[in-house]
Amino acid sequence: MKLTLHVWRQRNPADAGAFATYELEDVSTHMSFLEMLDVLNQDLIAKGEEPIAFEHDCREGICGSCGFMVNGVAHGEQPGVTVCQLHMRHFKDGDEVTIEPWRAKAFPIIKDLVVDRSAFDRIMHAGGFITVRTGSAPDANAIPITTENVEHAMDFAECIGCGACVASCPNGAAMLFVGAKIAHLGLLPQGQPERAARALRMVEAMEREAFGACSNFRACEAVCPKEISISGIARMNKDFRRVALAGPAPARGKRR
Repeated sequence: MKLTLHVWRQRNPADAGAFATYELEDVSTHMSFLEMLDVLNQDLIAKGEEPIAFEHDCREGICGSCGFMVNGVAHGEQPGVTVCQLHMRHFKDGDEVTIEPWRAKAFPIIKDLVVDRSAFDRIMHAGGFITVRTGSAPDANAIPITTENVEHAMDFAECIGCGACVASCPNGAAMLFVGAKIAHLGLLPQGQPERAARALRMVEAMEREAFGACSNFRACEAVCPKEISISGIARMNKDFRRVALAGPAPARGKRR
């Protein structure tokens, strides 16, 4: 099939950037969206032009590296997929497709479709881990935990930090991401000793970045490739309010 692509091109952070239009012939419906971009880049290189910069790694919807807006929707209009899992069979011959990077103040554009998501890393460094020594894997019955908590923890652990939630939120909020990370550890016994301090530090780190506030639009939940529930935001708010009202967080221990 034939496609007309309108792709955001930006040489560097200081460049104003603009859309460039490309025509692609004989696009296979069996291709993934990233494979289609690979073909386009091969054509550009053959013509002596600069290829389009975009992030990718596993191409299996696990790493969270790839991510941009496809026709105004994060990862495209197919629910529950990353852009590397989006296939060209979902498009029609003659379609015009607009491709642009995440649009969020907290994710400055580096080049073309690549944005700087290191703000997520700084939030994780603030408290998204367990410092207490957990030892080797215990016997399955050694630590009592309900099946419901296990399932919910695994649901939140699926977050791959792609940033689609931030890019889709009208306020540029990161609460679905932060809420998922806090809920994941907060639902497990090993995460309880630092539960209060974790919530305080990660929320404070989030507020230091250029993220907006949640207004319950639920746009983040709608585009999340792992379909993570906004109930994690409620858990985050509950934990944060509890420790904020109780007073200063305990001294931070040495990370192991």
